[in-house]
Amino acid sequence: MKKIFFLIALLMAATAFADDAKNEWHNTTLSDATIKKIQDNQYQYKKCVAAEMQKPTHQEQESRRATEEIMKQCESVLSQMRDIYLAEKVPGIIADRHLKQMRMQTTRNVLQGMMFGEAARKSGQ
Repeated sequence: MKKIFFLIALLMAATAFADDAKNEWHNTTLSDATIKKIQDNQYQYKKCVAAEMQKPTHQEQESRRATEEIMKQCESVLSQMRDIYLAEKVPGIIADRHLKQMRMQTTRNVLQGMMFGEAARKSGQ
């Protein structure tokens, strides 16, 4: 009985870890024009975030709330980058993973900057 249960559990585990072929990227290449579009869009995203950080309304808020609002304001730029990826037949999961990584990295940087600015204001500098 234990052997049968073990074999069933082993078979179920094997199917759980099987690759999902539709979500796998089969080594396609992105053209130089597409890479340029993505890089331009990344620049626009960082430019949007920097412009939002400079607004006085965000300077007066608590740093976490200000960071959340800044990131919401610039989310539309990231959706444009996702459209570029999908137009080049990059699977949505891979595109979303890259955008999530960029969003998280930018959020950390913005939060750090906002916390630094808040600390500087509270210290009277």
